[in-house]
Amino acid sequence: MAHLNDFPPSGSAKVVEHQPGVSSMPKWTVGELPDAPVFTWKKIAAFIGPGVVMAAAAIGGGEWLTGPTNTARYGAAIFWLATLSIFFQAIYNVEICRYTLYTGEPIFTGKFRIAPGPWFWVVVYLILDFGSFLPYLASNAAIPLAAMLLRRMPNPNDPAVHVLGMSDSTFLKFLSLVIFIAVFIPLMFGGKVYNTMKALMTFKLISVFAFLLFLAAFFSTTETWKEISSGFFKFGTIPVIAEGDTNANGKFDPGEPPHGSNLDNVFTALWNGRTLRPIDYSLLGFLAAMAALAGNGGLTNTPVSNYTREQGWGMGSHVGAIPSIVGGQEITLSHEGCVFQVTEEAMPRWRRWLKHIRREQWMLWVPACFVGLAMPSMLSIQFLQKGSVPNDKWLVAGMTAQGVADAVQGRFGETMGNFFWHLTLFCGFLVLATSMASTADGVLRRWVDVFWTASPRLRKWDPKDIGKLYFGVMVVYLLMGIGMLCFLKGDALLVFSTMMYNYALGFSCFHALVVNRTLMPSPLQPKWFPKVGLILGGCFFTVIAMITTWAEWSKIVAVFQPAPPAATAKP
Repeated sequence: MAHLNDFPPSGSAKVVEHQPGVSSMPKWTVGELPDAPVFTWKKIAAFIGPGVVMAAAAIGGGEWLTGPTNTARYGAAIFWLATLSIFFQAIYNVEICRYTLYTGEPIFTGKFRIAPGPWFWVVVYLILDFGSFLPYLASNAAIPLAAMLLRRMPNPNDPAVHVLGMSDSTFLKFLSLVIFIAVFIPLMFGGKVYNTMKALMTFKLISVFAFLLFLAAFFSTTETWKEISSGFFKFGTIPVIAEGDTNANGKFDPGEPPHGSNLDNVFTALWNGRTLRPIDYSLLGFLAAMAALAGNGGLTNTPVSNYTREQGWGMGSHVGAIPSIVGGQEITLSHEGCVFQVTEEAMPRWRRWLKHIRREQWMLWVPACFVGLAMPSMLSIQFLQKGSVPNDKWLVAGMTAQGVADAVQGRFGETMGNFFWHLTLFCGFLVLATSMASTADGVLRRWVDVFWTASPRLRKWDPKDIGKLYFGVMVVYLLMGIGMLCFLKGDALLVFSTMMYNYALGFSCFHALVVNRTLMPSPLQPKWFPKVGLILGGCFFTVIAMITTWAEWSKIVAVFQPAPPAATAKP
C-alpha cells in the first residue's frame, strides 16, 4: 500500500523510487496537481467531458434492443434490475476515475500493476473482454438499415432473392459488414480520438432524445410514464408463467385465452406466505442482457477513466492523449503515469476534483442512463400490445416502428406516418451503429494503453508513435470482427456478449477496489460507501452472469457453431 513518505519532497526527484505494485511496470513521475475548475452554470459546457460520451454510449444495444423486447412482454416492472445496475456502475465509474485523477493513467493500466504482473492480467482480461470483441451491435444495426432500404422488415428465413442477387439473410450479413467497417472511419480523424468520439456522441444524444421527446410529448400517456417510473423501483418483481399459459412456453398461444399475470414479486410472496408461480425462463437471457447493458456495462465502462485523462482532468494534464492517425501528429502520450505529493495544500484540490467527477457522473451520466432506457421502452409500452413477442426477437424494432407509424398516421396522415416509420428505424440504426463505434474505441484504447505501458519493447517507442499502435490494433480488431460476422450466428451474439459483460464487470468491481487500496496513498483511498458499493456491485453482476450461463447454455454453445449456408431461391 502506498504511503505519504513514499514520495520525495516536491521538485527533488522526477520519479517515485519506492512505488507500490509490480516492478516490471514503469515508475510514475511526480508533478503538481492542478486545481479543478470552479463550477458555474454559465460555463456548464466546460464541465461536460467524459460523462457526455459515456451517457450517449449508454443508449445502445441494451436500451434499444433488450429494453423494448422485455417491456413488450412484461411491461416496465422488471426495470428494477436496471436501477441496481446503473447504481453500481456509477460507483464503479467514480472509483476508476479516482485512480486516473491521481496517476493520469487509465484504470486498466492500474490493474496490470497489481501482482502477479501484467502478462497474467493480459490472459485474464482477454477472456473477460471477449464479449466486447463480438460485433453484435453491427449485426443488429443492419436490421433497421435493411428495413429502410427495402421499405419493409427483412425476413432472414426467406430464401428468395430480393435485392442485388441476395436473400434477406445474405443482405443483412452484407450490411452488417459494411456498418462494422464504416464505424472505424470516425476513429481515424480529428486530432484526439477522444474529440471525435465526443462530437459523435453529442450528435447522437441530441438527435435521439429530440425524436423520442417529440413522441413522448405528443403520443404517450400519463399511464405509460407512471408504469415506467414505478418499474425502476419494483424490486423483486420477476417473470413467471401465467395461469393461462398451459404449455408454459412464456406466451399465450392460439387456444390459450390471456389469463393471469406473467409477473410476481418475491418479497410480496414471502410477506403473504404463499409460493411463487414457476419462473419464466424464456427471456431470461434478455433480462440479464438488459441488466448488463443498462448504463454501459462490462468493460465498456473503463473508457471513462481514459476519457478523464484525455480531458486533462487531475493528473491527466501531465500525461497526454491518444491521437488519431490523421490530424494528430503533434499529440503525444507518455509511457508512464504522473502522481502528486499528498500535502495539506494538495488535498483541497484533490477533493474538488473528486467532487467534479461525482457531479458529472451522478448529475449527467446516471439521469441519461435512466432516460436512455425509459425513452426507447416507452415506444414498446405505448405502441405495442403488452405480451406481444415476435417469433424473431430482433424484429421487435420493426413492430415498434409500425406502431409509431400507425399512431402518427392517425393524427397527421399517411405521409407523416410513413416518414415516422423510417425515422424510428433510423434512430435505431443511429443508436446501434454509434454504439458499435464507442465499443470499438473502448476495446482499442483499453489494450493500446496497457501495451503502451506494460511492454518493454513498446516503451522504447517515441511518445508521438502512439497513434500508429492504435491504428495497428484497430486493423487487428477489424479483421477479427469481419471473421465473426461471416462465420458466427448473429442471433446468439448478444446473449453470449452480455453474459461475458456481467462476468467482466463483476470481476472488475473487485479488481478496481484492490487497485485503489493498493496503489493509492491512504488519504486518497475510497471510504466505506464506495468500498461497500464495489463489493455489492461485483456480487450483483457475477450472480447475474452465473444465472444467464445456466439458463442460456444452448445459445452460448450455438455462438461457436458455424452458421449454415444461406439457402438460395430455386430458378
